[in-house]
Amino acid sequence: MIEVIVSKCVGCGLCLKACAYDAIVIENKTAEIIADKCTLCGACVSACPFDAIFIRKDQQVAVNKDDYKGIWVFAEQRDGNLAPVVLELLGKGSELAAVKEVELSAVLIGHNVEGLAKELIAYGADKVIAVDQPELEHFNDQLYTKVLTEISEKYKPEIILAGATVIGRSFIPRVAVELHTGLTADCTGLAIDEENGNLLQTRPAFGGNIMATILTPNHRPQMATVRHKVMDPLPKDNERTGTVINETIDLSKYDNKTKYISFEHDETQTLNIAEANLVISGGRGLKEKKNFAMIEELAKVLGAAVGASRAAVDAEWVSYPHQVGQTGKTIKPRVYVACGISGAIQHLAGMQSSDYIIAINKDPDAPIFKAADLGIVGDIFEILPKLTKKFQLKE
Repeated sequence: MIEVIVSKCVGCGLCLKACAYDAIVIENKTAEIIADKCTLCGACVSACPFDAIFIRKDQQVAVNKDDYKGIWVFAEQRDGNLAPVVLELLGKGSELAAVKEVELSAVLIGHNVEGLAKELIAYGADKVIAVDQPELEHFNDQLYTKVLTEISEKYKPEIILAGATVIGRSFIPRVAVELHTGLTADCTGLAIDEENGNLLQTRPAFGGNIMATILTPNHRPQMATVRHKVMDPLPKDNERTGTVINETIDLSKYDNKTKYISFEHDETQTLNIAEANLVISGGRGLKEKKNFAMIEELAKVLGAAVGASRAAVDAEWVSYPHQVGQTGKTIKPRVYVACGISGAIQHLAGMQSSDYIIAINKDPDAPIFKAADLGIVGDIFEILPKLTKKFQLKE
């Protein structure tokens, strides 16, 4: 918490100028902190020449890490269908659980989703903890946060993994706050430290220019969200057996301020680039919005999904769900075709796991060619129409 020592404050206003959040007012020649606006950034503390403001940090109670055991995967689902990233997390979770010699559990939240428990077990879960209630039929970040927090406090898992999806990014950070632990977002790699058993959480940092490995050594559970298409699921085994635990949470005690209205599908994206086996992407080299139609036409002929670089999305040539890269989607198609994309490291982070990469660019020194299996140096305004015509003739 932050406090003002009245006896030291002279009302000079330097703290007020330093605060970027308008969280300070001067009343009767004394600074007062507006708690609802203050972010505890500490700018006012540094600005005060009279040491009249200080931040008191609450002492943390040491966590007994021996009380926490097991690995959990949040089994995200919508309308009774598991998100593909869940199967990938179960595959990696099984690997981590084998190293730790612990159980792998899937946490299933929703309504009328009991049929998914068998599928989760078939893909690697040893146990399924299901919270199946009418109030949870549609995703609600407030209620999902309370549910996952409450059962986590009851069972005390050592590790909680979730997909870095819209849903995962929306409520998993809230759970971490409720549990007073850390969270590493958008991981691309997970492993167990052989020396101390901590979870090694690897993610891109500094704009994707380096890979950082992050630890949560002093708090539990260790939490991470993981990008789709960076890990592999285990083969489905319908002969696997596991345990299903049904939990019921009293949701009436929580003040829910959110109301579900509807879910609107993106009508512009006929194929999800994260699931497609063939993706045709366009970038800055297309020069203007009307030229992006060449990408869409070739994709239609080939039955491919349409992707884009951040530059194309920022220019509003195509909508955000098509963006490939660190700030977009991570994809792993069988074939990826990059048209007029230079190959910034942020873009490469989203598509370099593709099985086969084809690059078309007039700049022979473009970085994209270093990642490509096949490179075509040439003008996309000449090449794309010829490719489209060639494949149309084969239909």
